[in-house]
Amino acid sequence: MSKVKYRYNPETLSYDRIQKGFNYYFTRISIYLTSFLILGVILYFVYPYIFESPKEKRQAREIQQLLSQYDIMNKKLDQVESVLEDIELRDENIYRSIFQADSIPKTIRRAGFGGVNRYEHLEDMDNKELVTKTARRLDIVMKQLYVQSTSFDEVIELAKQKDEMIRSIPAIMPISNNDLRRTASGWGYRIHPIYKVRKFHYGMDFTAPTGTEVYATGDGVVSKITNEVRGYGKRVEIDHGFGYTTLYAHMNEFNVKMGQKVKRGEVIGYVGNTGTSTASHLHYEVIEKGRKVNPQHYYFKEELTAEQYDRMIQISSNSNQTFD
Repeated sequence: MSKVKYRYNPETLSYDRIQKGFNYYFTRISIYLTSFLILGVILYFVYPYIFESPKEKRQAREIQQLLSQYDIMNKKLDQVESVLEDIELRDENIYRSIFQADSIPKTIRRAGFGGVNRYEHLEDMDNKELVTKTARRLDIVMKQLYVQSTSFDEVIELAKQKDEMIRSIPAIMPISNNDLRRTASGWGYRIHPIYKVRKFHYGMDFTAPTGTEVYATGDGVVSKITNEVRGYGKRVEIDHGFGYTTLYAHMNEFNVKMGQKVKRGEVIGYVGNTGTSTASHLHYEVIEKGRKVNPQHYYFKEELTAEQYDRMIQISSNSNQTFD
């Protein structure tokens, strides 16, 4: 039973009983409803900023799990990159070196993907920097794996051709020179016999009587035959493949034709005194991948002792003048 309430009346100096009618209860109910409504609205907008909903808690856990997975992935990528770097070092310094293959620049091995922004679709993500960084690292690792796989394919092909390559590389002297007496002038600066000026001699000269046999120093195909009044005179060039070419100049006669296949030790012509030459001799050059190199490094098939090899280098280095 509700309590009876009174209100003091100053005019009558007495307490009047408060009559509770419809308006009273309607007003009270309206006040309560309005208060609850205002409180509800406040809680609706303020609560999410103070307390996480179950859905937000679940999403937060999922985000944390994803971040942990990305961290684990990046650590594994570190391991993969370390193993790949070791494989690349072996490839460059052992495999490709053994088969004399061109080096693969790091700029190619570690190149990313240019052109259109491949990661544009990741830029709206909350952790876009982490996700983009990981995606970029994955792309680079995939590119490295592709380059390395291609390199191994090339090395495998070179391994299959190893015997052919060994036969093709220039590896003997172009004339018989067991006692080394025919070694005349080697690689380096010399005084030109005609012009009397200091010029670089890109090859090695062997003195020998006209008609002395000239040998192919490795298997290959005759790629050039010329007969010039000056310069090299009668010249033969042999393409050995694998980046090697040899040149034989100032010859007296040819014993081969253009396009002919030759074997190491096969007679390709005879020593002469043609072109810009002052005496009967053979001028011999080795060209590796378009660059002339010192022929004395390509006599490893010769049965020379260490002392004989040193003596050959000394003889060829001491010559002050060439024959061409």
